[in-house]
Amino acid sequence: MANIKTKNGVIGILTGGGDVPGLNPAIRAVTIRALREGYQVIGLRRGWAGVMELKRDKKADNSRNYEILTEEVVNRAGRTGGTFLHSSRTRPSHIKQAAVPEHLKESYTEDVNDLTPEVIKNLDFLGIDYLIPIGGDDTLSYGVRLYQEGVKVVAIPKTMDNDVPGTDYCIGFSTCVTRTISIANNLRTIAGSHERILVLEVFGRYAGFTAMLPTMAGAANRCVIPEFKFDIDHLAELAVYDRNRNPSKYAVILVSEGAMFEGGEMIFSDEATDAYGHKKLGGIGDLISSELKERSANFNKGAKVNIVNQKLGYLVRGGDPDAIDSIVPMAYGNLALDLLIRGIHGRLVVLKNGRYDNVPLDVVVSSKKNVDIEKHYDTTRLRPKYKSFEMKPLFIMTSE
Repeated sequence: MANIKTKNGVIGILTGGGDVPGLNPAIRAVTIRALREGYQVIGLRRGWAGVMELKRDKKADNSRNYEILTEEVVNRAGRTGGTFLHSSRTRPSHIKQAAVPEHLKESYTEDVNDLTPEVIKNLDFLGIDYLIPIGGDDTLSYGVRLYQEGVKVVAIPKTMDNDVPGTDYCIGFSTCVTRTISIANNLRTIAGSHERILVLEVFGRYAGFTAMLPTMAGAANRCVIPEFKFDIDHLAELAVYDRNRNPSKYAVILVSEGAMFEGGEMIFSDEATDAYGHKKLGGIGDLISSELKERSANFNKGAKVNIVNQKLGYLVRGGDPDAIDSIVPMAYGNLALDLLIRGIHGRLVVLKNGRYDNVPLDVVVSSKKNVDIEKHYDTTRLRPKYKSFEMKPLFIMTSE
């Protein structure tokens, strides 16, 4: 298929990076609105990989790279978790030689290759006039590159970490918080039955929102986050205090995967990096658990307190979306269409202070989004601050 045109043009949509609940509702919203407005919608499969690996040959089998989206297709998947378009962590501007598609290897022979010219040619081959990438700051940073190259891009923010700059909310965050609270509450029975300290490591990368919001909601007594390096002895003292004053003799600590000991650095599960140069975080929960057990005796009359240690990991990003991650993707998808219909592109659809809006797309590469510890984190008590809630947005600390 090449250069298919309809009344108002062709929209390409893709999902990149980690999956979260809410992606399919966003794809559904874009597709249904677009079809009713006279556009055709092409789903680009496997994130940036699908459009990069496509063969510009009408006889080639490109079924792994794109599909035509219809109401029937998106309605079938629209209420489910994950992404039926599939995803990848692909960065076409930085492709190692071994990952260059076979049909392009003769043309791209460097150790690291920029395949952006191929991506642009492939979009043109498909007749795509507008592109809607749904992703986190990594996926969207390549959307910025394509916009700079002349592609008409309107982006939708997605990540359970909620760390895309420019927006209060990213698709997937609410379900992550909901799951974290639910699992923490379920594991309380184990911690309480055995009078232990429960340590839960959560995703979040370099931002502490996924640990802060559940703690604020009562899922944990304390939390440690990437934005503040903590003293392990102080955490042990607080945890033992929380446990001993609890009639059921347990305490709960949420640990962001990017949290760091005072004087230390982030803990990585291995040294390999993804396409965007990130090492995989993981293991800080194990280290904290080991240290807490040993140090707890110093604050518990010489008796060590045993630990229940659990990584929540993919449990909080799987399954169907909650209410917010069903409603916000619907609104974001329609916002994206509103902009395209008006001939506006180079924008990121956002929630700001409880209102839907849009901002320049390049915000995703020009700034970072983290917990403002001065406003929201009590560095002495190692937990969120509870004050000044008037006129705060729904998720309190996620506004910049």
